[in-house]
Amino acid sequence: MDFQTDKASLKIIRNKKLEYELPFLWIRDNCSCNDCRIQETKEKRFMLNSIPADLKPKKISINEDALNVIWPDEHETIIRFQDLELLKKSRKPEKILWTNDFIPNNYDWSDFLTDDCVAIDAFSEFIAKGAICISNSPCILNSLEDLAPRLGPIREVLFERIHNVSVDGHIYNIAHTSLEVPPHNDFASYSWPPSVQALHMLENECDGGKSMIVDGYKVLSDLKNDHPEFFKILTTFSVPFREFDEENETFANEPIIRLNSSNEIIGLRYSNQLMQMIDPSKKNLDTFYKAYHELCKRVNDKKYKSTFRLEAGNILLVSAHRVLHGREEFKPSGKRHLQDAYYELDNIENNLVLYKELRGN
Repeated sequence: MDFQTDKASLKIIRNKKLEYELPFLWIRDNCSCNDCRIQETKEKRFMLNSIPADLKPKKISINEDALNVIWPDEHETIIRFQDLELLKKSRKPEKILWTNDFIPNNYDWSDFLTDDCVAIDAFSEFIAKGAICISNSPCILNSLEDLAPRLGPIREVLFERIHNVSVDGHIYNIAHTSLEVPPHNDFASYSWPPSVQALHMLENECDGGKSMIVDGYKVLSDLKNDHPEFFKILTTFSVPFREFDEENETFANEPIIRLNSSNEIIGLRYSNQLMQMIDPSKKNLDTFYKAYHELCKRVNDKKYKSTFRLEAGNILLVSAHRVLHGREEFKPSGKRHLQDAYYELDNIENNLVLYKELRGN
């Protein structure tokens, strides 16, 4: 183990290969001593602006376990290499994309709520694939409230906290009819739509009405490979979405695809029924519509649609910024009552880390 320095950073060499390049400001900012951290909470107390921007070490020493730096004011910083290795490990399971041969894994309601090992497996599967089912849930109104200890608090939106879907209730969108509901994600009309949706079937005595889900990330991955120019405009061209009734109004004007700082897909906003008229004077409208046409064709292609029937007591849980959901047309020959509610993926991902730590995983 050896090191080299330049004007602004420390280079750590192992077996004649560069292993880490650490800016001096990064080293100082990540000091974990009692003066720089609040020991009771592990929060950072040190403020970077309290030292000069051109800070350089006074003394550096290194061994197989840690880096030790003495600064001009005699402050000492120790960086452990095992902590650096942990930074390379993702907190989240790797995404697994799928097409029409996918059927969500099933987890028993009672086991999911009471057994942490089952919850760990279910959360891992959900984060990786974007959808799971929970079976044997009580066919009782508002039972989705009971998922909050596992999933985190319900994300409230306008309209209803827990939304009732039937042909007999308050009709303000296509889901309250017996018509086919094409693949979509809910509340594209919010600047930040709910990121998890639970659909709880309470009664299903009708013919037809199979549920359908589409892995939007798989659709977008294929679109990017086949038509990169279409993919690009869908990440930049903002589209208006609106959902409303007599008492509520929700409206957002956002691109269909959301990327992170590494240009990775982290969100799909797709709802044909909520999409509004776009100003025809907007630049690149023709190119957008060609891209949108291709996206619509793929979203509705049988290649990507997984279909199955939700029976009474089944809950479909979807990662709503990724997985589009819908249902086939049904005959209103009997009772069909579904409730849905929303949660946030951040809470599920964080609970997975917490449960694993508690079990020593």
